[in-house]
Amino acid sequence: MATAKNLVTCKALTGALDALSKDDKLKTVLICGESFLVGKALDTLVPILLKGESKQFGLNVLDGKTIPVGEIAEQAATFSFLGTRKVITVKDAPLFLTKAPAGEISYSDKDLQILIRLVEQGIPDNHVLVFTTAAPDRRKKIYQCILEHGLVVDCHVATGLRKADIEEQHSVLRDISRQILLNSGKQIAPDAFTALVDQIGFNPQLFANAIEKLVTYTGSRNQISVADIGAVVHKDKKDPIFTLTNAVMDRDTSKSLTLLSGLLGDGFHPLQIIKTLEKQLRKLLAIKCFTTGLNTGRAGGTGLKYMQFNAFKQMLLPAMIDWDAFTLKADKKNMGLFMAGYDNTKKRGAKQPAHDLLLAPNPKNAYPIFQNVLKSENFSLEELTHALSTLADLDYHIKSSGADAATGVENFIMALCRRS
Repeated sequence: MATAKNLVTCKALTGALDALSKDDKLKTVLICGESFLVGKALDTLVPILLKGESKQFGLNVLDGKTIPVGEIAEQAATFSFLGTRKVITVKDAPLFLTKAPAGEISYSDKDLQILIRLVEQGIPDNHVLVFTTAAPDRRKKIYQCILEHGLVVDCHVATGLRKADIEEQHSVLRDISRQILLNSGKQIAPDAFTALVDQIGFNPQLFANAIEKLVTYTGSRNQISVADIGAVVHKDKKDPIFTLTNAVMDRDTSKSLTLLSGLLGDGFHPLQIIKTLEKQLRKLLAIKCFTTGLNTGRAGGTGLKYMQFNAFKQMLLPAMIDWDAFTLKADKKNMGLFMAGYDNTKKRGAKQPAHDLLLAPNPKNAYPIFQNVLKSENFSLEELTHALSTLADLDYHIKSSGADAATGVENFIMALCRRS
């Protein structure tokens, strides 16, 4: 029977790590709930489960939205040639999903039975199978099976508007800010915290991004003020086009179409949405062209897609800054050659080339750059190139023929989010 120790909240996970590090029998973990907290819990738990084994040799990450159950079972049963421990992580596993969006999969009753048998008796020693998912259905047999035989990490946060719900949400956001600010030696004033929450709402990912920006912006000052919030943070909860772009770049079809419908209903013009998507795709393509030539791993592989932020700042960001410096120097030289035939008056008044496609336009604020690198790994170079070409054709078709712009954008998003 499942016991209390088989279920731990996200907040209590840190206190349970010592016991988990000594548990040699744990073979299955389910991390479920709010997506940002699920990701943080996974990052915390994986090193404990590996027990000193390197991620390079011991961690295998699978995309639950596209990977069939048979391959999950095969990976769980296959021994590592280079290490003694193996952790198989299935991200966004559709354990409780009844109908999947286009381009994704859902599990049949037969699939779930295979997973139940795997959890009960099919995972070898020194192997751990980890599932991440959104809100679980605690009535389902697969949930009860993992709870009985493994560990469930519950990252659920109440999303209602009752006083208790709001207090729980604020508690989560305070924990996030405390963890980020701890290393910087900074604090956020109570009224500044309130102002930040009012600007962003309960969105842990955006909230964490904002705290990172504020740490950089405040420089040597040790306290974040309300004035800093006003200067740095935009009203992201009132900027759904930003949220749509993120959903599309994450290839989340269902969320993207829901957000698109809301934008169109609020009066956003399809061409405005197209231009925003084009700008982001151009950024990702520039990054993809750069990373494809690196020796840190094949594009789309674990070398970049699962890189941690600290590793990014130490290894990849300096190379991106150097590349930008080279690009700027080359552009300046080319502009000088181009302007050689002009007189000095024209030369002084001429516009300099735009550099909106620099890989790291603001290296002091590294986290958004890091996020773009991760998002670029959701696509192949060919997919990004084709997407930009298709978007340009759509833009021209809408402007020249008066075609149904909303349907065109919707079809483009579905095609881009669909995984081959």
